[in-house]
Amino acid sequence: MLEALKAQPQDKILQLIAMFREDARTGKIDLGVGVYKDATGLTPVMRAVKAAEKKLWEVETTKTYTALAGEPAYNAAMQGLILDGAVDAARLSSVSTPGGTGAIRQALELVKLAAPAAKVWISLPTWPNHPSIIKYLGIPMAEYRYFDAVSGGVDFDGLMEDLGRVMAGDVVLLHGCCHNPTGANLNADQWGKVCDLLAERGAVPLVDLAYQGFGDGLEADAQATRLVASGFPEVLIAASCSKNFGIYRERTGILIAISKDAEAAVITQQNLAFLNRQNYSFPPDHGARLVTMILGDAALRADWMAELEEVRQNMLGLRQALAEALRAETNSDRFDFVAQHRGMFSRLGLSEAQVVRLREDYGIYMVGDSRINIAGLNAQTVPVLARAVASVL
Repeated sequence: MLEALKAQPQDKILQLIAMFREDARTGKIDLGVGVYKDATGLTPVMRAVKAAEKKLWEVETTKTYTALAGEPAYNAAMQGLILDGAVDAARLSSVSTPGGTGAIRQALELVKLAAPAAKVWISLPTWPNHPSIIKYLGIPMAEYRYFDAVSGGVDFDGLMEDLGRVMAGDVVLLHGCCHNPTGANLNADQWGKVCDLLAERGAVPLVDLAYQGFGDGLEADAQATRLVASGFPEVLIAASCSKNFGIYRERTGILIAISKDAEAAVITQQNLAFLNRQNYSFPPDHGARLVTMILGDAALRADWMAELEEVRQNMLGLRQALAEALRAETNSDRFDFVAQHRGMFSRLGLSEAQVVRLREDYGIYMVGDSRINIAGLNAQTVPVLARAVASVL
């Protein structure tokens, strides 16, 4: 049996991580892997997480299974964090998932279960796992234009033209904030126009909210998702706690489904629990319990929000510094968009050959499409990157 298996293509980001580790140069810079790093290159454990873990160690009395959909308190806390009452709670169904990837997978499984012929529309470009999972599940897929490589902004005219071809019942995958991989986001007016168009077309939005708190702030980053949630009879929201709580390895996420009414929500909840049972049975609980403790404790929540804001401000500072350094080194405004982008990522608009030169000549590692993780930089490496980029142009 196993001899019939075919070799699978390597994940480009995982391949890049391996190449970076094998590079013996001391001055190498990792801008590929999508995790937050502080100025020392460490992905720290947040203060509130440490405090919650200590408290949990003291009070936890069992390691038995959690509920099939995860702990109700976790689901309620995350619904509050993301939606803040934007939708009648009776219309909500949700399940705890192994990270944001697990939430996306369960969302797509639900789409396939409910409407096998539905087409899923994804932005061009998007996070590579989106099309990978869609193709693996055998779900029809289409792309809509999103990024304008020349301006470094959103190709809004192209986006609206493509989404104008969406059919009733199709699913449109939207990035709630901090678009991955480009860092270019829709503004409030554009979000309103997208929602109006998709509602007119009868589409079902699927929002991927992986970076709440990393862009313009915890509340501001949720506004687009809340707008979508309040404007459609059916919406799916896949969210991750990996980034904003810094608990990557705890695999903590949630899938929230909004149904047209409370009666439909009961059936949706049953199907979400069914899918959990088929794919991994009971979800992991450690990270979810920490999140619940932090969101439910005023002091822990305040400290978490303060540290999350420090993280966000650090990335904004790095963006501004890099944009200024690139302007000075290239004597042009070509890269000014970097300061306007939000979240961890920006796509610099370099060719693959230029990306290879940066890696081979300067030990600077980024994804082949020139996506960089802003959080992989610090005050010392910003000018190094700027000089290297100018040299390969």
